[in-house]
Amino acid sequence: MESSQLLGITTLTYLLATLLYVALLVFKAPQLGKFATVFTFIAWLVQTVGIGLRWVESYQLGIGHAPLTNMYESVVFFAWTIAIVYLIIEWKVKTKVIGAFAMPFAFLAMAYASFSTDISKTISPLVPALQSNWLIAHVVTCFVGYAAFAIAAGLGVMYLLKKDDGEKTSFLATRFPEKRVLDDITHKTMVFGFIWLSAGIITGAVWANSAWGTYWSWDPKETWSLITWFFYALTLHARYTRGWAGKPIALLSIFGFISVLFTYYGVNFLLSGLHSYGSG
Repeated sequence: MESSQLLGITTLTYLLATLLYVALLVFKAPQLGKFATVFTFIAWLVQTVGIGLRWVESYQLGIGHAPLTNMYESVVFFAWTIAIVYLIIEWKVKTKVIGAFAMPFAFLAMAYASFSTDISKTISPLVPALQSNWLIAHVVTCFVGYAAFAIAAGLGVMYLLKKDDGEKTSFLATRFPEKRVLDDITHKTMVFGFIWLSAGIITGAVWANSAWGTYWSWDPKETWSLITWFFYALTLHARYTRGWAGKPIALLSIFGFISVLFTYYGVNFLLSGLHSYGSG
């Protein structure tokens, strides 16, 4: 079996898991939640094997590199990190309805990777700048951060849909955790993502120095990464020093993820720079 087949199965399984989480939210049937978690974990395992097999295939082609080097591979890895970070959060907080707002990101990422005609699925040789031992460290740290920010955005949406006691709210929102719980999870998820994004920027700077002889070149990707980092830094600073919580943090979690998407996806296609090789 080829890696593309396994990743195609992953896409469908993430869709099934997403539908099960939504069904759990609608019907409030605990059994559906158990199935949703099981299918999410199965999809993640299948995807792990698929990524590993693509790595093996690159060696069979005489190229031999980690499958993290172009837009297709990075989107697949993005979905992988969303799934594992979400499963850890679900295990920690014991609240499965979050999956209805987190797992759609993993499914949409895989759907884009599977069906988009804008990106190449071909395994290609590494350009010189990518031939570094820092590749895996930089990509992994960045995408764990991105995944956490995606889930934080989903939590932010949940918070905004949840009304205060006495206010009219939808019957679905009544099944969300309490607002203070959502706020706390959103904050902790953003902190987790911020730590990993910081590590990603540091490893990227070290990698840039080895590849181009400078730690920072104000490349569009680097610039937007820094903008995103400052956005979350200021958000967390406002929480710690100004006591920001609730709706402001929920809104900022959503706007922050928009910045993440532009840093990750928009820059590659709209702005040329040293990272343009990642758009293929």
